[in-house]
Amino acid sequence: MSSEILLLALGAAAAGFVQGISGFAFGMVAMSFWVWGIAPNVAAVMTVFGGLTGQLLSAATARRSLNLPVLAPFLVGGAVGVPIGVLILPHLNPSHFKLVLGSLLLVFCPAMLFAPRLPALRWGGRAGDGVVGLIGGVMGGIGGFTGVAPALWCTLRGYDKDVSRAVLQNFNLAALAAAFAAMVVSGTVHLDMLPKFAVIAPALVIPTLLGSRIYVGLSPLAFRRVVLTLLSLSGLTMLVASIGALVRA
Repeated sequence: MSSEILLLALGAAAAGFVQGISGFAFGMVAMSFWVWGIAPNVAAVMTVFGGLTGQLLSAATARRSLNLPVLAPFLVGGAVGVPIGVLILPHLNPSHFKLVLGSLLLVFCPAMLFAPRLPALRWGGRAGDGVVGLIGGVMGGIGGFTGVAPALWCTLRGYDKDVSRAVLQNFNLAALAAAFAAMVVSGTVHLDMLPKFAVIAPALVIPTLLGSRIYVGLSPLAFRRVVLTLLSLSGLTMLVASIGALVRA
């Protein structure tokens, strides 16, 4: 087994588990592994594919109601943002990409971890939901990171566990499907990536299903702490790697 295959499988398994629990975060967790040996443009496609596959599994095992009035602004914003992210992707500098992503994780995840101590936001309304969906769509087009902004927003708005999961699961499923379709149309997805897809898909199945089962038994605070602690550590890892690369350049 080559080191690349092992890295792909380990990243997919860990990310699938976390996404199964939280309803998002496949791309961020997977990238904390793949950033060490997978080219950013290839890793971006793999995160979208893996995240979409995991969302389809979670949708079948941890169903949540589809509340269109709540979800619609996120979807509209995401539909605008995904093509923008796909256009940005080919122009990313790998080291800068790692630096920005790691910084985002270290800013957003600890903020979400301590969000229960913050008063719920009462402003923004549907327009705010749409802007957050736009940001999520852009990040999805860049590399499957659709859930960062919506997850933070739902937490700060004070949504309970099941409402947050419903928004994240349905938004991520739609945004990742759109991102993957846009990547195919733009030529970002190549036939030589098929063997990597064949590694990622089976590697994430059992961890995703296990994570979905664990989610059901966790309290809102417990599952939030577990996931966000892991994501914060992932952000730290990426940040250290990117700084090291920039110093050596």
